[in-house]
Amino acid sequence: MPTFRGKVRVGVLIVVVVGICLAALYGLLKPISNGCVMTYMYPTYIPITSSESVTPVKYGLYLYHEGWKKIDYREHLKKLSGVPVLFIPGNGGSYKQVRSLAAESDRAYQNGPLEHSFYREASQIPEEGDGDISFSNFQLPNQYTRRLDWFAVDLEGEHSAMDGAILEEHTEYVVYAIHKVLDQYKVSYDARTKEGAANSGSLPKSVILVGHSMGGFVARAAVIHPHLRKSVVQTVLTLSTPHQSPPVALQPSLGHYFARVNSEWREGYEVQTTNTGKFVSSPVLSDVVVVSISGAYNDYQVRSKLASLDNIVPPTHGFMISSTAMKNVWLSMEHQAIMWCNQLVVQVSHTLLSLIDARTGQPLSDSQKRLEVLARMLHSGISHNFNQMMPLPSSKQSTNNPVQNTKDGSASQMPRSVTCPHNIHWNDGGLDRDLYIQINEVTVLAMDGRRRWLDIQKLGSNGKSHFVLVTNLEPCSGIRLHLWPVKGKSTSSLPLNDKVVEVTSKMMHIPSGPAPRQPEPGSQTEQPPPSAVFWLGPEDMHGFRFLTISVAPRPTVSGRPPPAASMAVGQFFNPEEGNKDIYPWFMLQSTYSQKELLLEESHPLAVKLSFSISLGLLPVTLFMNTVSCGIRNSGLPEEEAGDLESSRLCKLRCFPPVALAWDDISGLYIYPNLNSETIFVDSSPAQWSSTQQSDKTIVLLLVDPHCSYKSSISISVSAAASRLLLLYNSKIVGFSIAVVFFALMQQAYSWDLNLRIPSMLTAVESNLTLMSHFFPLAILPIFFALFLSFFMSQPLPSFASFTSISLICYIVANGLIAILILISHLVFFVAAVTHIFIKARWQMWEQNVRFIFLRRFFNRLSSFFSLKVIRVLRANPVLVTALTAMTLACLVHPSFGLLILLVAHFFCCHNALCSSFLTASCRSHEQNNETIDCNSDDYKVSERQKYNFDGSFNRTFPSEDNPNSPDSSKSFGEAQLDLFHHRHGLLVLHLLATLMFAPSVVAWLQRLAMGESLPWLLDSVLCIGVILHGICNSKPEFNSFFLSIPGVPFSNVRLYVVYLIAGYWSYFSGLALSPDRAFYAMAAVGCISFALRMIHRRSGETKEVTYGSRKHSHRH
Repeated sequence: MPTFRGKVRVGVLIVVVVGICLAALYGLLKPISNGCVMTYMYPTYIPITSSESVTPVKYGLYLYHEGWKKIDYREHLKKLSGVPVLFIPGNGGSYKQVRSLAAESDRAYQNGPLEHSFYREASQIPEEGDGDISFSNFQLPNQYTRRLDWFAVDLEGEHSAMDGAILEEHTEYVVYAIHKVLDQYKVSYDARTKEGAANSGSLPKSVILVGHSMGGFVARAAVIHPHLRKSVVQTVLTLSTPHQSPPVALQPSLGHYFARVNSEWREGYEVQTTNTGKFVSSPVLSDVVVVSISGAYNDYQVRSKLASLDNIVPPTHGFMISSTAMKNVWLSMEHQAIMWCNQLVVQVSHTLLSLIDARTGQPLSDSQKRLEVLARMLHSGISHNFNQMMPLPSSKQSTNNPVQNTKDGSASQMPRSVTCPHNIHWNDGGLDRDLYIQINEVTVLAMDGRRRWLDIQKLGSNGKSHFVLVTNLEPCSGIRLHLWPVKGKSTSSLPLNDKVVEVTSKMMHIPSGPAPRQPEPGSQTEQPPPSAVFWLGPEDMHGFRFLTISVAPRPTVSGRPPPAASMAVGQFFNPEEGNKDIYPWFMLQSTYSQKELLLEESHPLAVKLSFSISLGLLPVTLFMNTVSCGIRNSGLPEEEAGDLESSRLCKLRCFPPVALAWDDISGLYIYPNLNSETIFVDSSPAQWSSTQQSDKTIVLLLVDPHCSYKSSISISVSAAASRLLLLYNSKIVGFSIAVVFFALMQQAYSWDLNLRIPSMLTAVESNLTLMSHFFPLAILPIFFALFLSFFMSQPLPSFASFTSISLICYIVANGLIAILILISHLVFFVAAVTHIFIKARWQMWEQNVRFIFLRRFFNRLSSFFSLKVIRVLRANPVLVTALTAMTLACLVHPSFGLLILLVAHFFCCHNALCSSFLTASCRSHEQNNETIDCNSDDYKVSERQKYNFDGSFNRTFPSEDNPNSPDSSKSFGEAQLDLFHHRHGLLVLHLLATLMFAPSVVAWLQRLAMGESLPWLLDSVLCIGVILHGICNSKPEFNSFFLSIPGVPFSNVRLYVVYLIAGYWSYFSGLALSPDRAFYAMAAVGCISFALRMIHRRSGETKEVTYGSRKHSHRH
């Protein structure tokens, strides 16, 4: 029995776990504002029929048409001449989800490309060692030459994320659909030729695949399918697709299918060689480019870590980008919203249209050119490394810049100079009113047509070697920046060897919030939010003496009105002065009290906050309050010049703060108009595969140096709890199975020591004692995992965060298992009390004449049970249970076989508990000198013979009334209570195994009307192993086997060692975020138990191990 301290420990644990779950639920159910604009369309879906008999009847293929007019389907198919794009819906999705992408693609084709801007563009630069790739000669198209023909597969809304067999069937149909789409173009071409219509262009040779959620994984699985024609798929774009592992990694066959597909993709990018290293062929997937778009932190179903292509697709053939980092999008969105969010849909549509070669009318054949188009259209030009923008003395500079032209040693290393177009020309004569800046800060408050000169040598001294500028003026049309080697009136006045370099193209576009409205004509407005940031480092300015900032001299440019208030603020600063480290203790304290940071006036324009704990785990709410802005006297009375007036005046002078956060996995996050925002990043810290940098988050604040700010940081408990469960739910599931195995180990170990079998709750509580059990069971595997990563030369996670999060997840798993045990105890106790109550009333009712017809009914029913077939079945209940469970697991669904096993465990536990209660009741009546016939024939027969189903101990363990028993100190009730604890432990373990197949059962029930195939062999085999465990370990004495086999160095096999190893395996499965692998441990335990039982029988030992060998007395 657990001690009082143990009960308190379990109670506190349950309260904490329930509190975490409730806080997480509150955080997850809070409404989300994603800022997306709805997409509207006029959809028409044209079915693509086929006369082939091999066509799967339950799936379909459709062609999308945008327009409100009625069309003739056959005539429309004859005109098919665009670029084919096949959309694949995800888990439970519909083919009609293609409508947003298809409608915007049609509008984009008709309206032409997006308006060209002169901000810095991104290029896909390969990782170190991947070679040098240059795309400087490639330009995006000025007009679209061919439209996109959107096809969609109808997969009947099946839940492909829940069953591996469904995924495989979807893959086979998508392969058929790809061939059907290409064949349809040939049919349309022949029909037009037959009718004498003009045919322009060539037939398409490939199909672009676009998949949402699991549809993206189906697209990748189709690419490597052996029946797919060669080179018919060269571009794959996925939206919120889990590539690394299933989002619900519970079914073993589903995890196995993911691992097999990813393994083939890794091999597909390897050069084919012989065993001797001789070249055979180029990589099979060398022409395939993959882009994965994630929904970032608002996508609860598929996190950015799952959508990553790391170790699947090399950087030279694909990348992952979050929607928060996409050009012209900058938003995080839910899993379904990514299909209709207009900002993202428009950008994706223009991206796909930009892939079409203007010469051939087909997608670009060169995979590197396609990758460059995708990178330029999706990536923003903002640097993805804040340490590069604000380097620390010990930090390693990244080479994530565009391709550079290197001059001699004295020249500057600058990007390829991109000048503004000639049609945007500013007359040098109009820039005669030059301004010479004498301080480190420069401010532009109007489009005054002036040029500001900044002396780099003078202003950039004393460590202030970096220059940053934020502005709401557009590059080229509103502002231009140049680097001058010497001072001159115009660029033409300088010698040819001292060229002026225009660096306007280094301006990086950032999203700006809504511009402030002008209250009345002529009044001053608040400062508008910046829309661009410009950054120069010492390596950029090396070899130059002056930096000039030129502002457009006229109020309007190309007929456009000027912004509400022209603004640009620049500063030379020392990046070390802007670095602020936020330590873990500081962050943890902010959970119950706000922590403040003060930025005085003349602070650096760029402030880098380094959070020691990732904001993906502990999201912070950052408040930025303007304290002052250099206005000492507002001209108002002292009682009126309060904080409100000061804030209003400062808004007229200071631009709104902007926060930029960066995560190694999910990318860039931008928070414009920062007043009070909760800053998230969709990182995955403290995981086995994480790196040291993933545990930290860098936030770059762009704040006006003229103003002082009081910033406060607080952490929401509900947001932190929700992130904990979202990021580590797979780890908690794996740890939960390990907790049950460790509890079973405690029970088996107690049996071997001749002790009473502890209850599952007592076993779980004992596993939490620090040194005796917690350290070897919870902490030691973490050290082994880190050692294994070091030994295999894999990236090592941060020791502190990895250990802390793993232990927190282990404690949460213990709490969840304790709650499950208490709930099952309550069910059993209620069932036992109800059973005993009904039985007592039935004994009274048997003497009543009014119930004589019930006795006759049961007498006739007893004749049915006397049949030979029924008697044979009742005589072999274990065999019947095993055969029924295995048959259902192999022919129907594995979970149904496990349900039969659970029913067997339930009845065994119920009968044992009822027997224990009745024995305790008899003993209580005897102590109270009350007369009750506990030794009557009815009691003995009804309460003992029915336990033969589970192999109870009524034959082995006589009651305490028999003094001649070999173990007279052991009561029958105590024996039945031990049996209850033993089978209850097996029930909890096998209940978890059954729940792991719950998503698969949902998918199976949905497919009943469509015809169901046999379960996957892997699932059935593993379930048979679990069933064998429940059958072969139905008695506690089977925890140890005494064998005598010649040549075998051991004669005593103890099952608690097997449970310990299985628990460690499940623990490592949780650390690897693959709880489905724990199912292998369950099956292995069952196979070992079955093998030991067979060896035990063949060894010739027929003596049954009984409680009589136990020496400890429990009678007190």
